[in-house]
Amino acid sequence: MNELRSNALRARRGMNVEERAIASQIICNTVTRSRDFVSAKLIACYLPMPDEVDTRLIIERGWRANKRVFVPIVHSSKEMFFREIRPKTMLVRNSMSIWEPESGDFISPRALQLVLTPTVVFDSSNHRIGMGGGYYDRCFSFLQHRKLWLKPKLVGVAFNCQKVEKISPNVWDIRLYRTISEAK
Repeated sequence: MNELRSNALRARRGMNVEERAIASQIICNTVTRSRDFVSAKLIACYLPMPDEVDTRLIIERGWRANKRVFVPIVHSSKEMFFREIRPKTMLVRNSMSIWEPESGDFISPRALQLVLTPTVVFDSSNHRIGMGGGYYDRCFSFLQHRKLWLKPKLVGVAFNCQKVEKISPNVWDIRLYRTISEAK
């Protein structure tokens, strides 16, 4: 897993700014035109790091469509929560240099309808490798043994250069509903 993660991060960081911006635009357009996004009223989306898919367009379109948008808040206790973000919300950097809202309502992960999930590595079976902290897997562990996928739908967003043929998941890994990249 560490080798897959390292290779995908190297590929992602190897994209130039223009390539990343164009691919991010394509991914955001695909997400915001999807039935899952259009029908959801409560969505979660991460605030991007410099080399990740830039999700700010998804957040802005969510606001324009009168959706409530929540972003992850991580604690040193290895827990993740979701807090609402609005256009004027003040952001602060946490101990891992990730932007988080300073204030706003919290929501239970079970109440979310769509969760745009940061993805470092993905495969065509919707397995995902993240940064290695396990925050999403712990937060959404209640999805582990679900037979039907009602909500929330975890949708990974990543650049196509991060796709691999096959990931052998750990027993605790939570599978994505789908993954969206710039590839057609």
